[in-house]
Amino acid sequence: MSKSKKLQNVSIGEVFKTIIWPRKKYLSIGLVLIIISRLAGLVLPGASKYLIDDVIPNSDFDMLRWLILAVITAIVIQAVTSFALTQILSVEAQHLISQLRAKVQRHIIQLPIRFFDNTKTGELVSRIMTDVEGVRNLVGTGFAQMVGGVLTSLICLVLLIVISPLMTLYVLFPVAIFGLISLKAFGKIRPIFRERGVINAEVTGRLTETLGGVRVIKGFNAEAQEIKTFEVGVERLFQNIKQSLTTTSMVTSAATLLLGLASAGIMGIGGYLIMQGQLTFGDFLAFTLYLGFMIAPILQMSNIGSQFTEAFAGLDRTQEILNTPVESVMGNRTLELDHIYGDIVFDKVSFAYEPGKEVVQEISFKAPAGTVTALVGTSGSGKTTIAGLAASFLNPASGTIMVDGHDLQTLSLRSYRSQLGVVLQDDFLFEGTIRENILFPRPNATEAQLMQAVQAAHVREFTDRFPEGLDTRIGERGVKLSGGQRQRIAIARAVLADPRILILDEATSNLDTESESLIQASLKTLMQGRTTFVIAHRLSTIRQADQILVIEQGRIVEQGKHEDLLEKQGRYYQLYTYQARI
Repeated sequence: MSKSKKLQNVSIGEVFKTIIWPRKKYLSIGLVLIIISRLAGLVLPGASKYLIDDVIPNSDFDMLRWLILAVITAIVIQAVTSFALTQILSVEAQHLISQLRAKVQRHIIQLPIRFFDNTKTGELVSRIMTDVEGVRNLVGTGFAQMVGGVLTSLICLVLLIVISPLMTLYVLFPVAIFGLISLKAFGKIRPIFRERGVINAEVTGRLTETLGGVRVIKGFNAEAQEIKTFEVGVERLFQNIKQSLTTTSMVTSAATLLLGLASAGIMGIGGYLIMQGQLTFGDFLAFTLYLGFMIAPILQMSNIGSQFTEAFAGLDRTQEILNTPVESVMGNRTLELDHIYGDIVFDKVSFAYEPGKEVVQEISFKAPAGTVTALVGTSGSGKTTIAGLAASFLNPASGTIMVDGHDLQTLSLRSYRSQLGVVLQDDFLFEGTIRENILFPRPNATEAQLMQAVQAAHVREFTDRFPEGLDTRIGERGVKLSGGQRQRIAIARAVLADPRILILDEATSNLDTESESLIQASLKTLMQGRTTFVIAHRLSTIRQADQILVIEQGRIVEQGKHEDLLEKQGRYYQLYTYQARI
């Protein structure tokens, strides 16, 4: 709840400049159509007055025919303009929604890794798909109806004054009171709609997690627990909707009451004026009909006002996302390198996820181009953070990381990451085929390049057993494959990317002994000539490394080759002999 209160309100000026004005052509056409439609709608009350005051008393059949023709023409014009209005504005509103969704997704995907570490995937899906929905009311028929409604009300007000200033004055009192109630209500309802976006995102986030972790849920017989969690979220959403419905229904009820009282008063005043001979029956009928035309848009305003409030609340949340700085603007990342050799130097680099709690403390080392640097240490010692810093996923709090003599903070992420390859512990595979997943970094790679990567990672060892081979669909996150098979696809993907800098985070952790022996050979091929950072709990996998860094509590406590570190009989020796005994 506190999160939504921190949001800044998007101003009407900003919305006009960014959403309304760029679509002025469509909205202008819409306004012309709605004006024509509303003017055509005023034909009926005027015709009714002539019918009662002139045509019927004088038995004027010619005039009757003209009146009927005028009314039919007006109805046809209303029908045609209404259809055209929906076609032009509703379609443009949906186009705007699709553009905004693309804009938000484009922005989100460029945000730093730390943003995603703190935000649920399902919540972001909700932010992209749901929060922008409401803007259709700003560009769609809602906007045109509001302007058209105001215009109709003003025209009708003038006509009402012409017929009877006294009755018009009486009507304006309840209308003014209704306007004040509406303004107050919509000011109160905007935070409710904004909070709905927050709740909706949380519920969607949890639901996405639940469906993704269904094996764990069933494995621990926790279905009832998850059902209960979802029900609580849905109940919160219901209470929020109930709150907004109560406020909007209060506005509608106030309108019905006040305008109903106005109608009752008009009956009395109108009846008195007719009996006094100051008002004709035709004038009274026309006044009543014009009053209906003036009041209908005002009643409609409560609905349109609610839609606008929802739109602004969604834009508040969308703007919050769009105001979050993307990775590329952090630092002065303007330097483009056509080719990276891979000389990496860490100079007194420190990093903390939370202020005052450093995970990496003044680490300094060199990783010359084409060498293998292994990071060893207990869980939570800072190995993955160091790899994340080398991959530019994280930025140092202090110190510098140099790549080929350039500060990594000055390199454009596009040019650096185009020459970076990553194989993670729980590597992510996309829903689709094995072929599509391997081709992910280079979709235009040739069949020969693809087969070379497949061969290097020993993927054929298992795809040959599948009827569809490389075109086998692997399910969401590759659920139809074993851990070892998924890992080999991830390695093949890295081979195909042909990077200069390679990060292997527990790259052999999911492999059985047979798979590991196959992979070790392919990793050796993959690492040749590339600057490689290897993180491994299995120390047997890093014996051939050019240097081993032993990390403890964010510091390098030992550094050297495998044999040299064993001879020292220090921390590395302890870790190695402990694993050998297991």
